[in-house]
Amino acid sequence: MASTFDAKRFGGPIGQLLSEDQERVLSAVLGDVYGREILDIGTGTGRAAIALARRGARVTGIDASNEMLQVARARAADAGLTIEFTKADAHHLPYADRSYDATICFRVLMHVPDWPRALAEICRVSRTRVVLDYPAARSAAALQSGWRRVAVALGQRVEAYRVFGNRAIAEELERHGFRITSAHRQFVLPISLHKLVGSPGLTRGVEGGLASIGLLKLAGSPVTIAAERCGS
Repeated sequence: MASTFDAKRFGGPIGQLLSEDQERVLSAVLGDVYGREILDIGTGTGRAAIALARRGARVTGIDASNEMLQVARARAADAGLTIEFTKADAHHLPYADRSYDATICFRVLMHVPDWPRALAEICRVSRTRVVLDYPAARSAAALQSGWRRVAVALGQRVEAYRVFGNRAIAEELERHGFRITSAHRQFVLPISLHKLVGSPGLTRGVEGGLASIGLLKLAGSPVTIAAERCGS
């Protein structure tokens, strides 16, 4: 799975579009990262960590999978970058309070057993900013999440995940002293549908049209949010 993860998630023209969009959003919400200490929680194969390190950030990437970390280390070495990759549990981060200028966390809260605990840890180790994403409860992702949970209950080998309401995320962040400063919604239609069609031009055109009539704001997913520590 680790060796094929990037190809499945970011392969093909739509996968490349996803990758470029993620990097663009990170750049917009984090600004100049040169010399800043950033923790990438659930780094996987290190895609976001490598993108930030190329811009001069001092990055630490953690993941629960040794196999994913092996791929991440190899990719960073191939790119000539120095990134610390460490195995760790998002529920129990091995770092002191406010150890990092910012923490980023993609495709993690949707899978972890105890998401409030993981989010509390994400906030605890960040000095100023948190960037994370989640599939929205008010979106096509909710339908996919529902049938996947049924499939798992029936014994099928699929990856189940949870969806989130915006208020639940905002309230949990506020509990730990953070407030949301921006939210970026990616697609109205399911990513799997866009990948099936495989046309970035059509994806941009269709999604642009849906955004123009307000559907992206209403039902776009995944949602990437940036939050700042209050008073920072």
